[in-house]
Amino acid sequence: MLRRLYDWTLSLAAKPSAPYALALVSFAESSFFPVPPDVMLVPMMLARPDRAWSYALICTVASVVGGVLGYLIGYLLYDSVGAWLFQVYGLADGAEAFRHSYGEYGHWIILLKGLTPIPYKLVTITSGFAGYPLGWFILLSVLTRGARFFLVAVLMSRYGSAIKGIIDRNFNVVAAGAITAIVGGFVAFRYLF
Repeated sequence: MLRRLYDWTLSLAAKPSAPYALALVSFAESSFFPVPPDVMLVPMMLARPDRAWSYALICTVASVVGGVLGYLIGYLLYDSVGAWLFQVYGLADGAEAFRHSYGEYGHWIILLKGLTPIPYKLVTITSGFAGYPLGWFILLSVLTRGARFFLVAVLMSRYGSAIKGIIDRNFNVVAAGAITAIVGGFVAFRYLF
C-alpha cells in the first residue's frame, strides 16, 4: 500500500495540481492532520528536482499558515477542539507540562520542535493555549519550517538521484523508518513534556 502511495505521489508531481495538493497537506499537518508533508514532498522533489525549491517554499508558507490555524485552535478553542486533538493523539497529560514550559522556553520549543519529527500541530496548538505572542510564533515558525523544508530541497537537489535509488531498492526499510519517526515524534512529545 505504501509503495502505491509513493508511486502515485511521484506521478502526481507531473500534474498541474501537485503544488496545490502539497500546500493542502502542509497546511493540514500544522493544525490537525497526523501525516507530515515530507511523505509527499520527498517523492515530488525526486520526480521534479527542478521544482525542489518552489516545493520547499510552498511547504513553508502553507505550514506557517496552517500553524496559525493551529495557534487559533489552541488560543480560542483549546477547551473543546484543542483538548480533543490532544486526547485523540493520547497526549493530554503532556500538554499541560508543555504549556507551563512556554513561560521560560517558548522560543526554543518552537525552533527545536519545528525541525524534529514531533508533530508540529502539537507545537502550534500549545503555542496558542499558552498565549505565546503570535508575531513571535509566526516569525519563529517561518525560520524553523523554512529551515526544515529547504534542507530537504538541498538534499534532494544534490543527492536526489542517489536517494531515489536507495528508496527504490529499500522501500520497505525506508517506509518503516518514516513510520517509526512519525510515531516516535508522538511518543517523544508525550514523554518529554
